[in-house]
Amino acid sequence: MPASILEEVRHLLGAALIRDTTTRLSCPSCGSAHVAQVLGDNGGISYVCTACGHSWS
Repeated sequence: MPASILEEVRHLLGAALIRDTTTRLSCPSCGSAHVAQVLGDNGGISYVCTACGHSWS
C-alpha cells in the first residue's frame, strides 16, 4: 500500500506513460510515428500522418 496519495499518483502516471509508449501508431504508408488522431466525417476516429499526408481509419 502506498505511503501517500502522491506516491499513488506518481505510480499511476508512470504506468500510463509506459502504456502510452507501447501503443503508439505508425503510418502504414511511410512508417512515420508522426500520426494525428482526427474526427472523421461520419463521427468516427481517423488518423492522418503529418509526415506524408496519408489518412486512414
